[in-house]
Amino acid sequence: MSLRNRVTLIGRTGKEVEIHTFENGTKRANVSLATSDFYINQSGEKVEETQWHNLVGYGKIIDILEKYVPKGKEIAIEGKIMYRNYEDKDGVKRQITEIRIEEILLLSN
Repeated sequence: MSLRNRVTLIGRTGKEVEIHTFENGTKRANVSLATSDFYINQSGEKVEETQWHNLVGYGKIIDILEKYVPKGKEIAIEGKIMYRNYEDKDGVKRQITEIRIEEILLLSN
C-alpha cells in the first residue's frame, strides 16, 4: 500500500472562478473554497471556525468550474496539496499553498 498526497474537502466557493490563459495556450482556473467546522466553547456556545483554501484546476476541471460553479456553490473536491513560490510586485519572495483539483462533485442547486 502506498501513501499519496490526497485531500478531500467539502465547502462553498468564496468567489467567482478566475480563468487564466498562458502564452502557450494552457489554461488554469482559480477559486477559493471555505470549509467550516463547529465546536462548543467553554460557555456552551456553538462556535463556527472557517478555513479558506486556494483551489486550482486544469483541463476538463476548468470546463466544469466555468459552467457550473458560481460564487457560493457547494462542492466536494478531491485533489492534492501543491506548494508554489513566486515573487510579488515588490520583489518579495512568497509561498502559496494550493489544492490541485483532480475530482469534483457538485452538491447544491
